[in-house]
Amino acid sequence: MHPMLNIAARAARAAGNLIARNLGQDGFDVQEKNKDDLVTDIDKQCEKVITDTLLKSYRDHCIIGEEGGVIGNPDSEYQWVIDPIDGTTNFVKGIAHCAVSIALRHNGKTEVGVVFDPMLNEMFTAARGDGAFLNGHRIRVANADSLDGSIIGTAFPTRYRDRMPAYLDLFSRLISNCADVRRMGSASLDLCYVACGRFDGYLEQGLKQWDFAAGDLIVREAGGIVTDFLGETNYVKSGNVVAGNPKVLRSLLKICDVQNLPAILR
Repeated sequence: MHPMLNIAARAARAAGNLIARNLGQDGFDVQEKNKDDLVTDIDKQCEKVITDTLLKSYRDHCIIGEEGGVIGNPDSEYQWVIDPIDGTTNFVKGIAHCAVSIALRHNGKTEVGVVFDPMLNEMFTAARGDGAFLNGHRIRVANADSLDGSIIGTAFPTRYRDRMPAYLDLFSRLISNCADVRRMGSASLDLCYVACGRFDGYLEQGLKQWDFAAGDLIVREAGGIVTDFLGETNYVKSGNVVAGNPKVLRSLLKICDVQNLPAILR
């Protein structure tokens, strides 16, 4: 295993153990950062465990965390992007579907991605050029050649309520063209489910970099493609993500109706 991937997996498992011990329990503090955007003291503890593990091995690296912001050397060519609990609302409600997400960028290019679901003990990993794996076994995206019969992961833009009418139009077209839609509450796991073929495709908007940095690489190393709603690579900045195998991705982009897509969804 890539040495930095090994450290990332170790950090993810340590944080995942904290999640597993506290899911469904009382006594942890819950705060609302913004409307419909929760944080708990377990998020912060997980982020500290991850940060301490990474910096113990790589003292000169930079870490960008969802809760703690920039830690370490901000000028480093190595940048870790971490989400200590992707799916905090699920965690708070005792829903056993959340994950730790850790990615490493070198000079802006993602080299390592780890997404760990502690409740199912599923470790999704990828290193650039080496393929994608689930618990050490190689994974590939599904081979669906159209949306017919497909299962697509998505999420409503609940944190951006002004986008909802436009997104509901898109959702209506989507549900009319696929078998069914899943809204699970963890973007990193949604992407990993595309990577291992559980989902045929995925689309969501308004994501932050820690939501998709690891899952993005895992999908691409599993043979999938990731773009924005316009079929371009601007999703890193916009946070608008579409993923799937090449044929499903093309079909999803048609559903997005690029020519008439409202600017608010771009």
